[in-house]
Amino acid sequence: MDPPPPPPQFSLIPPSQLPPPQQDSNPNIQPDSIPNWDQNPNLTHYLGLSVPKKRRRGRSQRNPALFRSPLTLNTSSNNANSNDLTSYAITSSSSVAAPVSFSPIKNPPPSYDFSDEIIMINKEAKTEAMIALSAGFPADSLSEEEIETGVIPVIGGIEQVNYTLIRNHIIAKWRDNVSIWVTKKMFTDYIPLHYHTLLDSAYNYLVTHGYINFGVASPIKDKTPTEPSKPGVIIIGAGLAGLAAARQLMRFGFKVTVLEGRKRAGGRVYTKKMEVGSRVGAAAELGGSVLTGTLGNPLGIVARQLGDVLHKVRDKCPLYSVDGKPVNPDMDMKVEFAFNRLLDKASKLRQSMGEVSVDVSLGAALETFRQVYKDAVNDEEMKLFNWHLANLEYANAGLLSHLSLAFWDQDDPYDMGGDHCFLPGGNGKLVQALAENVPILYEKTVHTIRYGSDGVQVIAGSQVFEGDMALCTVPLGVLKKGSIKFIPELPQRKLDGIKRLGFGLLNKVAMLFPHVFWEMDLDTFGHLSDEPSRRGEFFLFYSYATVAGGPLLIALVAGEAAHKFESMPPTDAVTKVLQILKGIYEPKGINVPEPIQTVCTRWGSDPFCFGSYSNVAVGASGDDYDILAESVGDGRLFFAGEATNRRYPATMHGAFLSGLREAANMAHHANNRSMNVKVEKAPSNAHTCASLLADLFREPDIEFGSFSIIFAQKNADPKSPAILRVTFGEPKKKYHEVAKQDQQQHSNKLLFQQLQSHFNQQQQLHVYTLLSRQQALDLREVRGGDEMRLNHLCEKLGVKLVGRKGLGLNADSLIASIKAERGNRKPVSTSMSLKPGLGVSKLKAGIMKRKIIRKAKVVKKSNGSIPRTSMNVGSASKVSEENRIIDQVLPDVLVPGNNQNDLSNSNP
Repeated sequence: MDPPPPPPQFSLIPPSQLPPPQQDSNPNIQPDSIPNWDQNPNLTHYLGLSVPKKRRRGRSQRNPALFRSPLTLNTSSNNANSNDLTSYAITSSSSVAAPVSFSPIKNPPPSYDFSDEIIMINKEAKTEAMIALSAGFPADSLSEEEIETGVIPVIGGIEQVNYTLIRNHIIAKWRDNVSIWVTKKMFTDYIPLHYHTLLDSAYNYLVTHGYINFGVASPIKDKTPTEPSKPGVIIIGAGLAGLAAARQLMRFGFKVTVLEGRKRAGGRVYTKKMEVGSRVGAAAELGGSVLTGTLGNPLGIVARQLGDVLHKVRDKCPLYSVDGKPVNPDMDMKVEFAFNRLLDKASKLRQSMGEVSVDVSLGAALETFRQVYKDAVNDEEMKLFNWHLANLEYANAGLLSHLSLAFWDQDDPYDMGGDHCFLPGGNGKLVQALAENVPILYEKTVHTIRYGSDGVQVIAGSQVFEGDMALCTVPLGVLKKGSIKFIPELPQRKLDGIKRLGFGLLNKVAMLFPHVFWEMDLDTFGHLSDEPSRRGEFFLFYSYATVAGGPLLIALVAGEAAHKFESMPPTDAVTKVLQILKGIYEPKGINVPEPIQTVCTRWGSDPFCFGSYSNVAVGASGDDYDILAESVGDGRLFFAGEATNRRYPATMHGAFLSGLREAANMAHHANNRSMNVKVEKAPSNAHTCASLLADLFREPDIEFGSFSIIFAQKNADPKSPAILRVTFGEPKKKYHEVAKQDQQQHSNKLLFQQLQSHFNQQQQLHVYTLLSRQQALDLREVRGGDEMRLNHLCEKLGVKLVGRKGLGLNADSLIASIKAERGNRKPVSTSMSLKPGLGVSKLKAGIMKRKIIRKAKVVKKSNGSIPRTSMNVGSASKVSEENRIIDQVLPDVLVPGNNQNDLSNSNP
């Protein structure tokens, strides 16, 4: 193995000595679209990356959007020079910077003050920040998980900046070579001794939570102790979540037993070896198949450790009409544009209408707007439009009539960048490697789980398995069916979440042919249906000839057709597929042979999953993923799987990451029990932060009309951030008139009647946004009342009003900083002063500008969590009703706009 490269040199300098910013040379950046700090304090720079769209799994967008990642150092610090650091660390060249000579302070005098020192890395800071971003971290601040873990004692300030730089550097170091075990010793020689506390914190956090040193490389496997030294753990399910957790827990020293109901590992990841006689003909992916985004994808890292090179799914995807003729390119472009426009309109609708969109389906909204704008008017256009709907149902494994208008794409801001790829030879290679040396007992169908303060009992058949803790990784479909009895019953909160979330269906027909008769430069091609109810029937074909080891085609069945397919005889299914293929290729003079072997999936009838993957159904939200992830029984029973991963649901890497997450949680609880430390159950993040924010707004720094503002008093820089709150009162009669007009314009009266009914009942709510201090002062000077101020805020500044959850991590750090600054200063009043304000109706849909929805959103959202030590005593129990309402009312999705001041300027 090649020796690791020498470490970059660190040096310590006061921020005032930082060199001036360099001009960015990244050619992907569009200068005219980069907002500056005056326009929005959340952004100082964007980086450009081409990213395919997750919601376009079957067909890539023709013109990939610019993946814009806001990279800003936390400016809520009281250090006056932090903006200088931001400029240097973020806006320097994208290539590796030339060495900068600074003299490190090796042996500082005892009285030396380190509070203003910034650790500088000779390597380009932006590069390492981007690597950290791809791993799921904010590039320049703490993640919610880090805040909860308490990686640093005080949020904000130079210590947070230095921790972040060290964390990013460790991640980048391991990503340079994922087949080694990164040790702490690699960094101790050149990180000054007085920063070893931060190094310890960052390194231990990253290792424990599975962000580095995970996978199947030999040096990593060698770290697993031969004999366990910690209590027994039972894992139910040997899918990717169960396997990831098992390997991690074994390395932590736990005795692990995995119970799997099937005869194989992998769960919904299943590579079927299709044979020709005694010879293996091809590896067919009957379950999870595509690695959706490879920048930071942990399964891509495992593939690298195995020495595999991923195959990019090529963008070219021709469509064929019902009769087999190619779809007219001009009509294709026209309908696709119309489809995008309707998604755009649906997004604006949910933004302006608030909570009621939770109870409205995406399908109802799309059909309403399609009829209003008279898109896809002739039969051929309608068939093409239905193909796009089928593709959307495939991406979500759910009927559009069942998907929540408000939250169907709540995970899009966290899309992993990079190409969508196939693993040559199939994903079964990943499963096989991850299952190696893991103690798995097959054909053990669990039907009862008992849990209590003394441990757990897991019953499979007549066998009882006992352990200190258990991890349940069964699919959401199994939980919905009630196949497993929990004693005691799961909390009602979790039962409700299981009921609300959707669990959809996708089926496949895999066909191995004697030779390839289709175009070898294609990985996908599509086929239109003449019936709306069958639009998802064999609507998309994947060619695996380049990666499967044989001439293999797989036809997808999505939406309503996927459910009907469950009862379709396999011979009928294959006959229909062959008719489609012959209709496409025989007019070209190409003979379509009979397949040598075929396989039809029935995931909906599979008793070990009862479906394919999760989605946000009508009435559900992203919160339900968090609820499913919550442990029960005082740290005895834990849950993992793609349906517990709010950021990456419905993906293989989401399942894998959830396993690593729960391994860390289980180790944490076990360690606390061994030290007789009781783990206090903290209030939910949403309530904690809502309570803290409510406390601060009891005494705002500026208040005018329905607007109130808080900011850090010690930072008088006009560009420093501030939090604006707008209080909306009861609806005005004017809204009823508007709603009546809208109802007359749209054919789907039920939808708009629901919207009108919602606002007839709405009382008061608060919405928020981040501004610069100067913007807040300018807003106060706007004349004409609240309506003109709102117009100035949305039209002139281009910012968006969001619920508490939409403020994100930067706001959490600012809130903590302001709270720390105010200290124990008592608020003027002990109750929230609510002033009647504008009616919610004045949040017009037209104000909320928005790009096409299928572009990749990257704005980080977070419920945010603040360390308990920074809260007023008892504040968590005094969460006001209006904060609870706003977190329910406003979708937990930040809807961006096309104004250059937008908080995100991007989409799915």
